[in-house]
Amino acid sequence: MNALGREKILGLKIDVDTYRGMKAGVPRLLSILSRFGLKGTFFLSMGPDSSGRALFQLLKNPLFLRKMFRTQGPRLYGIRTAFYGTLLPSPTIGLAFPDLVSRILSEGHEVEFHAWDHRRWQDELLVRPCGWIEDWFEKGISAYRKIVGKEPRSFGAPGWLVDERVFEIANAYPFEYLSCTRAPEPFIHDPSDLMEIPSDLPCLEELGPKKAVPAILEILGGGGIHVLPVHAEVEGGIWASHFLHLLERLREMDYSVLLLSEIRELLRSRPLQKRRFRMKLLPGRSVPCAV
Repeated sequence: MNALGREKILGLKIDVDTYRGMKAGVPRLLSILSRFGLKGTFFLSMGPDSSGRALFQLLKNPLFLRKMFRTQGPRLYGIRTAFYGTLLPSPTIGLAFPDLVSRILSEGHEVEFHAWDHRRWQDELLVRPCGWIEDWFEKGISAYRKIVGKEPRSFGAPGWLVDERVFEIANAYPFEYLSCTRAPEPFIHDPSDLMEIPSDLPCLEELGPKKAVPAILEILGGGGIHVLPVHAEVEGGIWASHFLHLLERLREMDYSVLLLSEIRELLRSRPLQKRRFRMKLLPGRSVPCAV
């Protein structure tokens, strides 16, 4: 994002995909962020944790199996998570923790909409009709309204997976911006005209923390506006120490950490290019992302 200047601005986009991530990862992340005096934008999954259905991907996608080994999947997500939605009932995620959502907000962070059923979106979006997508949005955003008490200002697609229908349906909601892609700089979606604030930095679990942290720091060394994708199950779990190290280095680099809504306000007065998304398999991922 060096085209936007030598400013040093970072947004923390914190995705919460699982019950375990909400229950254990979010409180740990809140403590870490409080220690550094930082604020983040939490994108919450509101409905059922169907993570156990990912076991079907092990049979169909060898890249997914490789990813689970590389990221120490059982330690990241826990054994119970591996059976939610199959052998065990699916617990609700955001809806089950109203007090924790209130805590996120009271500590000055943002809460935005990430998912109704995260796993089913990843597995079924591309083969389901429009009515299924509309119902998924309505269930998730109704749950968001119930627990947050207002309309969400943004949507961040699970797994950065979208198709053209998603943007048509998103236009029916009062979103001020989206965060649905992995792209090098913000842009305007063609044809929806919605601003996109993408995640441009790699995830720790994609490259492994020993490679990801130096890669992130190298990109940040050039200045600009960046968004780091954080996962409650990862940076709020077994790789919290690597996240702490990254934040220590970030403090030395004199970056301003802003909420994504603040980055959106900053970008409103700047000319952004209009672009169409495409799907691409990024290093360390098992399925393509919107880029």
